[in-house]
Amino acid sequence: MSSPAATRPDAGTVAQALDPRRWIVLAILSGSLLLIAMDTTILNVAFPSLVSDLRPGSVEQLWIIDIYALALSGLLVTAGALGDRIGRKRMLLTGFAVFALASLLAVLATEAWHLIAARALLGIGGAAIMPSTLSILRHVFTDARERAFAYAVWAAVFGAGMALGPVIGGLLVEDFGWHSAFLLNLPVAALVIALGAWLLPESFSPRSGRWDWWGVGQSVVGMLALAGGIKQLGKSGFADPLPWALLVLAAVALTVFVRRQLRVESPLLQVRLFANRSFSIAAVSIFLGMVGMGAVLFLVTQWFQYGQGYSPLEAGVKLLPASLGLVVTSMVTPSLMQRFPIRHVLGFGLVVMTVGLALPWTVQQFAVIGYPAVAVALAVLGMGVGVATTVASVTLMAATPAHEVGGAAAVEETCYELGAALGVAILGSLATALYRANLPALDLDGAAVDTVRSSVGEAAHLAQGLGGEAGLALLDTVSTAYTTAITPAFLIGAVLTLGAAAVAWAWIPRDLRPTENAH
Repeated sequence: MSSPAATRPDAGTVAQALDPRRWIVLAILSGSLLLIAMDTTILNVAFPSLVSDLRPGSVEQLWIIDIYALALSGLLVTAGALGDRIGRKRMLLTGFAVFALASLLAVLATEAWHLIAARALLGIGGAAIMPSTLSILRHVFTDARERAFAYAVWAAVFGAGMALGPVIGGLLVEDFGWHSAFLLNLPVAALVIALGAWLLPESFSPRSGRWDWWGVGQSVVGMLALAGGIKQLGKSGFADPLPWALLVLAAVALTVFVRRQLRVESPLLQVRLFANRSFSIAAVSIFLGMVGMGAVLFLVTQWFQYGQGYSPLEAGVKLLPASLGLVVTSMVTPSLMQRFPIRHVLGFGLVVMTVGLALPWTVQQFAVIGYPAVAVALAVLGMGVGVATTVASVTLMAATPAHEVGGAAAVEETCYELGAALGVAILGSLATALYRANLPALDLDGAAVDTVRSSVGEAAHLAQGLGGEAGLALLDTVSTAYTTAITPAFLIGAVLTLGAAAVAWAWIPRDLRPTENAH
């Protein structure tokens, strides 16, 4: 098989194929993606206000947080295949209609289960939207260099949206309450639907054969179990049998799904795409990048609020170096891809990520960790993620035949979602275990000791309740233990990204040129 787009066609041929609406389409899709990305993190700052108002139980709180990502992850493969069949524009606009309806239901929620149902609908809408954005970009941007820039914008918007979610959410919630976090979605969704219906082109992937309902069931069960198992692992730890049971169910269901997709005439997902080394390495690079980024954003946000005493809004602002670094490097990465071999650019991005992840642990060996060191680490990490995910996105889509872009987009989105969730689950669990190990003997009663050991958040709430010198002393103790715990977790993430860099340099073909057009 020849590498994607190794030669350049006549310039006139390219010019004739360019869609005059492509930059407007990019703007519309970027706005829609920004909303979806922000929605994955905006609830973090709205949650305390929401809990005070609706009074959900502990189980209901978990469902409010998790159901969005579970529905999104479980339906991405199905939504990508359905968009190929019925039309990607139609799928995107339908997804936004569902998203707007779900946001309205969330605003009107008066009971916890109302909000859980609304969050599930938000996940369904998001699953319909996200693969369609990449598929439409692939269809509209026919020039490989312009397509690389469009994917760079896509990666920058997604990363920036995740980081801006807590900032925008904090500003809204402080003045207007938790409902405003969902109310924001309504005008944006209405604008995207209006402009999209008018300006977005429709595209299909011709598919023969019947719709694979068995495959839908297997993929949904497998992905829900996988996402649920990963999330539960982060909450209950490695000793709980529930996450392992879910992961076993996921392994069985997804194995059956893959075997079926290899046999059926019209598969939901062309799993043979993974036989392409460039596709597989790109997917793994996105996944590992999100493992590191997801863990850092989660752990550092907790450190800001519980270890440093910042408000949710202040914590969101303190995270901005990561998003700024990501945006800047995402924009310059297409130029790097034109000048240097892809494996060098991807490997470089992963090494920069490694430096950002290892920096807090390294500094901690010589001095007390403070915000300046964390800010530098966040900026370096963001820059590495910007380079690595942009290169990986361009490579993954360039290695995919045009009629399979829906499935490839679903794979990419799944790597983003599950990578971030796995980072929180594995590295977050490691940080929690180290936090408990670093705690000294506490002069508290048994129940209070259990509370302090359960999590740094519970310990901070207990210290606030104690007040006075006792509360300050307890807060200082748990802050020191947590600060010492998170940096080794980041170091493990650095080992993973360094391994991914080695694989990229060793296995990506030397002649791969996804920013050049093919005949």
